[in-house]
Amino acid sequence: MSEKQEIIKQIMELQREFIEIEQNGKFSAEQYYDTEGDTALAVNKRKHEELATRLVDLAHEEKGSHR
Repeated sequence: MSEKQEIIKQIMELQREFIEIEQNGKFSAEQYYDTEGDTALAVNKRKHEELATRLVDLAHEEKGSHR
């Protein structure tokens, strides 16, 4: 599996986890918007952002349009 495929797989899993967390509704509005804390929601969002950024970087490398 290529790095891109692995990242996409991980992003999809994080999205499933996020939906589960969101649907269970056991978090405050503050926790929902927190990206620096240690809640499952904050950790999920940080991981998602890191993977999405890496995926964009890979796309730029493929097209020769580095940032």
